[in-house]
Amino acid sequence: MNSTLGPVARDIEAWLAELELGPGERIEREGVSSWDLRLDGRRRFDVPVTVILDPAVGAFIWLHMAPPIGDSLRESYRKLLRWNDEFPFVKFSLAADDRPIATIEIPPERLDRDSLGLGIARLLAMCDLLLEETAAWLWIDGRIPDSGSRACRQEALFERYASRLGELAGQR
Repeated sequence: MNSTLGPVARDIEAWLAELELGPGERIEREGVSSWDLRLDGRRRFDVPVTVILDPAVGAFIWLHMAPPIGDSLRESYRKLLRWNDEFPFVKFSLAADDRPIATIEIPPERLDRDSLGLGIARLLAMCDLLLEETAAWLWIDGRIPDSGSRACRQEALFERYASRLGELAGQR
């Protein structure tokens, strides 16, 4: 870890590897690094998650909740605003292309393997919790497809942080 600025890209990659989440390919631009991951919740699979590191600012974890919203934006905005009120540790918003996203920000002085892992676990658990409410954004008919016998690839992540996820730990 770089003591003057906080964690650097190789720290994030090492932590993602320790947590069995990647690290995936690193993209760098103007001193900012990012990694695009495909991770599983316990109910929703292959969720796009982006980890962004600006060593001077900290890390941002973006969970892409759905493709760009094409329905009544007023209803979707209400959902995002309600969730911002109900879940204060996550920020819900729209990306520049109108994709609903959930984000967690971690300042550099608090950024370590466990804050990164817990943040990712929280976002994936939140995605599971809100699966019914986001189904219409994800599937044309709004019906959640049967996952069959597919198992969550990130079960170890959920187990590792179960005591800190509170009620989100039980989402299945």
